[in-house]
Amino acid sequence: MTNTDRNMMGKITFYEEKNFQGRSYECMSDCSDMSSYLSRCQSCRVESGCFMVYERNNYMGQQFFMRRGEYNDMQRMMCMGMMFDNMKSCRMIPYHRGQFRMKIYERENYGGQSNEMMDDCDNIQDRHRMSDCQSCNVMDGHWLMYEQAHYKGRMMYMRPGEYRSFKDMGMSGMRFMSMRRIMESM
Repeated sequence: MTNTDRNMMGKITFYEEKNFQGRSYECMSDCSDMSSYLSRCQSCRVESGCFMVYERNNYMGQQFFMRRGEYNDMQRMMCMGMMFDNMKSCRMIPYHRGQFRMKIYERENYGGQSNEMMDDCDNIQDRHRMSDCQSCNVMDGHWLMYEQAHYKGRMMYMRPGEYRSFKDMGMSGMRFMSMRRIMESM
């Protein structure tokens, strides 16, 4: 394996207790259900790459973006925007080299006003005069969408694909007001 291949992979280790104590589970890809490996997760260490972690199995519920670093107390992260203290599933975010493209729509099923985006947007209302974003089509790259302007609030990971209704994805009642490309340098 070359150094480039290693840099393209991700590695995260979850621990049952704070400060990297207790049983651990090492993951280098997606995991839809960590409950067979750990009874809970109170800390983790991202050795390489980026991951989305989810509060429920099968990539459901609230999400939190994790990049390289040590997270010794998941409960303390609640002040950083993470609204849950246990993780049940995770998804590795592959590095994307190339352009980023996403078309956002004001309403479900690609209705209402639309705009194509190729870079970060800290406030769709100010920049595009859109009151909301309820569906999108991600053509290139991986994106984080945020509930509030300026990349704040709950977030959702969007990989290439068509997203007709965020409500159908378990994000009922959420409005997305800002979006950011997931890049190596984040």
